[in-house]
Amino acid sequence: MAEAAVRYLRSVRTAAPEPVEPLPRPELRCVGADERAPLDAREFRRVLGNFATGVAVITAPPATDGGSPAGFACQSFTSLSLDPPLVAFMVGRTSTTWPRIARAGVFCVNVLAADQDEVCRAFAVSGADKFAGVAYDAAPVSGAPRLSGTVAWIDCTIHAVHTGGDHLVVIGRVNALATGDTPAGPLLFHQGRFTRLTPS
Repeated sequence: MAEAAVRYLRSVRTAAPEPVEPLPRPELRCVGADERAPLDAREFRRVLGNFATGVAVITAPPATDGGSPAGFACQSFTSLSLDPPLVAFMVGRTSTTWPRIARAGVFCVNVLAADQDEVCRAFAVSGADKFAGVAYDAAPVSGAPRLSGTVAWIDCTIHAVHTGGDHLVVIGRVNALATGDTPAGPLLFHQGRFTRLTPS
């Protein structure tokens, strides 16, 4: 039967497919001030707060001339591409930590565990020693701080940076990653407060 099927398929002549015309590339431009929707910032934040997110700490190694490592709490981390392996996070354009991460050219994403809400609060403070009392070692490729007790870590090189309104979209190429050994689930952020997974 298989041979008969092959003979039949060979005997059927099909017309050559029509060439597909590529779509034109979209025009990329900034949104003009007169094009912005009259949205209230508080309402925007309230509605979008219904989308639960994980919580991560983005870290970078000290500058080559010494100094301390950099890090900030982030709830806008996401996976982006499987081939090549890419992830992304968003950071405010006024962040004082971002320039230090940009200079390093590398970063480590530390996905916080359910019992690490205090770690998140420490890294959300500006101007303090965020690493005081926080256990960590060096990520294997970047050397960025890999925090202890997390549910996962992703070691990256900065691949690209794009503007997105009042934030920057940072894309990282993944060099190494692993899950942690903590039994706790992930720390979540929902409607302005920390929460945790509960069995369904």
